[in-house]
Amino acid sequence: MTRKRSSRHRSNLRELRPETAKVSRKNPASVLLTMTAVGGIFAVMALPAYAVNPSQSEATSLVSTVGTQRIEVEASVLSAGAARDVFTATTPEELAQKKREALAAAAAAARYASSSTSIAYSANPADDYPWRGGGGLSPLRYYKGECVDFVAWRLNRDAGSTSAPYKWDWGTLTPGAGSARYWQGAWESHGWPVSATPIVGAVASMGANHVAYVKEVLGDGNVVIEEYNAAIYHGYSQRIIAASSVNAFLYPPT
Repeated sequence: MTRKRSSRHRSNLRELRPETAKVSRKNPASVLLTMTAVGGIFAVMALPAYAVNPSQSEATSLVSTVGTQRIEVEASVLSAGAARDVFTATTPEELAQKKREALAAAAAAARYASSSTSIAYSANPADDYPWRGGGGLSPLRYYKGECVDFVAWRLNRDAGSTSAPYKWDWGTLTPGAGSARYWQGAWESHGWPVSATPIVGAVASMGANHVAYVKEVLGDGNVVIEEYNAAIYHGYSQRIIAASSVNAFLYPPT
């Protein structure tokens, strides 16, 4: 009976021994994989928060920038400094010249204010033309409010003819052609003086079918002219122009 028990005990040991050996030799690869996975878990835990949870990255970034400022400068602003050397200083002589020009311009503007920029033609005291507003023929038989009718009126005024019958009209000044482009030819046909030298009371025959009245001859080569239908449609204005810019000066008829 003792032998049977011993043999049974050895049989049980034989049955257990392979299983034990099987466990001890079991899957080295799985053990390595398990260790790698455990190491990966610790590595992931060591990463920054935003690598684990993207929603936390903004909060982390905001906290880290508290108390700092971010300034963005456009490229055009940065490049402006490179161009600053193109500016040059004005010399004292240039400043003095600019001052003289400004004073001369202010004096001229004070003496010869143009109604075309600030004063309605009907309110300008220098405007004595009696047929304002345009439309139809005036008693001088030019169209009212046109440059030719205004100049014809001034020629009559200077001749002392300020009421009907007028001395000068379309028939006696420019018969057959009332437009301003024909005035110089009419003067030459009459034998009246035509000159490049301005005088007060002359007709300034301009380009672009326009005539004006010479109010004053200045000493600097300029003249003051009065005109209608130039700066203001069918209205009065005056300006300073170079005498050399006038095609011809038609002296008062005789």
